Amino acid sequence: MSMKIAAENSPEFPRKTKVNSVVIVREYNEERDKSGVEEIERRCETGQRGKPTLVTDLMGDPVCRVRHFPSHIALVAEYGEEKEIVGVIRGCVKTVTTGGSNFVKLAYLLGLRVSPTHRRLGIGTKLVQKLEEWCKQQGAEYSYMATECSNEASINLFTRKCSYTKFRTPTMLVQPVHAHYKPVGAGISIVRLPRKSAETIYRRVFANSEFFPKDIDLILSSNLNLGTFMAMPKKFVPRWDPKTGILPPSFAILSVWNTKEVFKLQLKGVSALKYAFCVGSRLLDAWMPWLRLPSFPDVFRQFGVYFLYGLHMEGKHASLLMKSLCAFAHNMARDDGECGALVAEVGAKDPVRETIPHWRKFSWAEDLWCIKKIGAVDEDRNERCPPSDWMKSRSSTSVIFVDPRDI
Repeated sequence: MSMKIAAENSPEFPRKTKVNSVVIVREYNEERDKSGVEEIERRCETGQRGKPTLVTDLMGDPVCRVRHFPSHIALVAEYGEEKEIVGVIRGCVKTVTTGGSNFVKLAYLLGLRVSPTHRRLGIGTKLVQKLEEWCKQQGAEYSYMATECSNEASINLFTRKCSYTKFRTPTMLVQPVHAHYKPVGAGISIVRLPRKSAETIYRRVFANSEFFPKDIDLILSSNLNLGTFMAMPKKFVPRWDPKTGILPPSFAILSVWNTKEVFKLQLKGVSALKYAFCVGSRLLDAWMPWLRLPSFPDVFRQFGVYFLYGLHMEGKHASLLMKSLCAFAHNMARDDGECGALVAEVGAKDPVRETIPHWRKFSWAEDLWCIKKIGAVDEDRNERCPPSDWMKSRSSTSVIFVDPRDI
């Protein structure tokens, strides 16, 4: 899915030969730069001839993927006397856990694009460096980026030229939305949690995880958050009160983030045979839903994605509860009509990983997060536990909380 730091499989264009032309990096201005940035996005999303391409539509808002962070910015690169927009990058700063009681200010770098005709001129490196300078001014102690393990160009840029270190490899799991409903397990109840209760539970169960955002309350109160849901055996429902703060003996919990209000995706370039097969499977599933065929959604027109985050489970039969919760989320997406897939990203060794339904062909066994220390750690914020170098310390947890705003 086109959600990472840099586009892949871009076509080859004739490159500029003048390397001494002036490149100026400055803050994005919507009135001046919107059309230029949209053109870069369009050119970078063009795939290799004869191969399917997943195209992202930012719906007229080049800053949409960082807009929901209180502290965010987009930078553009101007080239030559014509001041042509030839590059763009987005970034934000947030406060997260490092796998214990410590918090750090962390910058997230995403959406780096350089025009295919202006590559190998150091423009990507300059964009990253200027964004890091801004992040340090906001107090960021570390910065990180995410990309596919196969994106060698992006990995080389960050690890070789920008001194980033390979850090974590979470798993991206993708489940297509079928035409039929998925059954929720018998004897299981799904309860929608009040926002305050969800916040309290999350702060408790993810206290020792990595990347858990301090401003989880802002995430849960966002209009993109479709709710937090808990699955539990029906026998626990009558005597469980979320206001007490006491969790049921067995439960699973997750939240649903509506990314289709931020961007939409579309698959282009598939063969006529594959197209006919996918459409046929969808029609058959719609006509005979009782067969529960694993049909392929209509991804040949623009579609949205529901991102599942905050996945956690405890107690007896917890895996069954999580699977039922994922089925419930699937049915939400099925009723939406414009949602083509459910996506979740979790730690590679997180226990919930094996319980999340997904199609292996569309999932990534290893995503890649790279990190860099860019500033001094704020010791005053971690008085109870002296800070250590997050990059060098061994992870004490298998759980990574993936912020839905990062997608």
